[in-house]
Amino acid sequence: MTRKIAVLVGSLRKDSFSRKIAKNIEALAPDGLTFEEVDISSVGFYNQDLDGKEPQSWLDLRAKIKGADAVLFVTPEYNRSVPGVLKNAIDIASRPYGKSAFNGKPAAVVSNSPGNIGGFGAHHHLRQTLAFLNMPTLQQPEMYLSGVGNWFDDAGNIKDEKTREFLASFAKTFAQWIETTSKAA
Repeated sequence: MTRKIAVLVGSLRKDSFSRKIAKNIEALAPDGLTFEEVDISSVGFYNQDLDGKEPQSWLDLRAKIKGADAVLFVTPEYNRSVPGVLKNAIDIASRPYGKSAFNGKPAAVVSNSPGNIGGFGAHHHLRQTLAFLNMPTLQQPEMYLSGVGNWFDDAGNIKDEKTREFLASFAKTFAQWIETTSKAA
């Protein structure tokens, strides 16, 4: 069975480390997973006054997440938390209350930083939100990726074989997690 993974990248920068990591995970994933990055750059800010008369970009975001079997979050850390653009997209897709596009979908979080702590703060803030959204989130391996600034070649591929093996192992574990949690639902 093929599983469709919605990918939410917490950075808008075209050549962001998060986007490169997401692309490498996709390339290293086992057969049976397809990935689609969900563009969060143009959804606008959440405003409860628009509930019931949502902009098309909100409806499109919700539909893409609802149409996925699981969600992969790949994010940098901004000020020890989740980037505002990612949090805003989560708020839009989880509204109106009781109709969250995320409800019950298996998830995984990958945080990253060119620094040493690998986006630890963002990772845990995001996990707290996903628990509220009723998303069974992969616990291991914990994906705090540090020192990512020198990981990539000019084409955006990861240079180090051990790092590629680690990401491939993560993708395999995520695929197994999706099957386990999907059967439990």
